[in-house]
Amino acid sequence: MSANGRLSVGIIGAGPVGVILGLALAGAGHAIVGITAVSQENRERAEAMLPEVPLMDVAEILQTADLIILAIPDAELLPTVNGFAEAGLWHAGQIVAHTSPEYGYSVLAPATAQGAIPLAIHPAMRFTGTSVDLIKLPDAYFAVSAPKIALPIAQALVIEMGGEPVIVEEEARAKYAEAYSVASSFSAMVVNQAIGLLEEAGVENPRALLAPVVRTAVEQALAEGHQPLDPEAL
Repeated sequence: MSANGRLSVGIIGAGPVGVILGLALAGAGHAIVGITAVSQENRERAEAMLPEVPLMDVAEILQTADLIILAIPDAELLPTVNGFAEAGLWHAGQIVAHTSPEYGYSVLAPATAQGAIPLAIHPAMRFTGTSVDLIKLPDAYFAVSAPKIALPIAQALVIEMGGEPVIVEEEARAKYAEAYSVASSFSAMVVNQAIGLLEEAGVENPRALLAPVVRTAVEQALAEGHQPLDPEAL
């Protein structure tokens, strides 16, 4: 870490989340030293969104960076962390943050055993992988979990990226992940179904018709807070 607190950052995964968090951290003054990309789509995204950041292999990134962002699918997180540990790639004092909603920091135990500092930082928003996400990031909340001594680091990183940190206890991550999934995936599915029904009904521009309906319904639900569901109403 440099004297002014700026970090060298390596990003594992050039999906929409990885590149946007990389841009946000770069905007906060941190140095993005490298990013990994497996698919052609991700390579093109990285080159377009982070043109000055070199595509690097995992070993080189883990050797170089103070902060590692694991922006990879949930199912790949544990085997990836284990694989890096078995190869002896983690090192003492390195900060490791994953972006999965499902897991807390304990999934990073193999890295912690080699001296790394584990953080779970999940931005609660849907990403497109475009610059539009940067505009929305300041309105986003981040679910953060970390050992007590490392929690200020997670909170500071989120604030630097423009987000609002919300502490989610380790044992509550599964419930948080379920809530996030319901709010994002189920909402999108319902809206998609409604658009299809209106198209079948011959309604022109169904998305424009539904937009105020969806917004007002969500705003009302947020204003009223949690209400027990009536099975008969469902």
